[in-house]
Amino acid sequence: MVVKICGITNIKDAIDSINSGADALGFVFYKKSPRYITPQKVKEIINELDPFVKFVGLFVNHTVDEINNISKISGIDIAQLHFSCDEKFKNSLEVKYIEVIRAKSKADIKLNKNKFYIVDSFVEQYGGQGRAVELSWFENQDNSHIILAGGLNPENLLTLKDFGFYGVDVSSGVESCVGKKEKQKLIKFCKVAKSIS
Repeated sequence: MVVKICGITNIKDAIDSINSGADALGFVFYKKSPRYITPQKVKEIINELDPFVKFVGLFVNHTVDEINNISKISGIDIAQLHFSCDEKFKNSLEVKYIEVIRAKSKADIKLNKNKFYIVDSFVEQYGGQGRAVELSWFENQDNSHIILAGGLNPENLLTLKDFGFYGVDVSSGVESCVGKKEKQKLIKFCKVAKSIS
């Protein structure tokens, strides 16, 4: 199971995440978030890290030009889109992207089988609120293109065992306080996630 650790704000947490087994790191470019980080700071962090890890930037209501510019400056590999945008918008992006489905009900989880998605619980704020998605919404369907986010932590990961998710995305569930990761939580989270692949 692929593991993405989101809300990275400093080099120590980035290194601890990778050493714990994370496959991708997420950086929040939404300025209203307490986990916001500048593109320049992300670049500094990425320059010190394993080049085979994927680096993801979280965007909320940014323009095409903003996403393209921030992606170039920071050096991220993938733009994580936390807002609705049309095909013209997505086709104008100069970086790979993944869309986020902010699910209020099972009906919201409408998938194009040729694409990967992050599915998170709907909250008025964007990300890091720790609210879980109802797992019953994923019963009796192919979840192999879904990265599940929202309310995950080392203690509840085993509940995902029989759903066949492609990956998991965690932020607040491995923190000691907002914006700071806890090494032992990172280690346990990655170990459990990899054990249920």
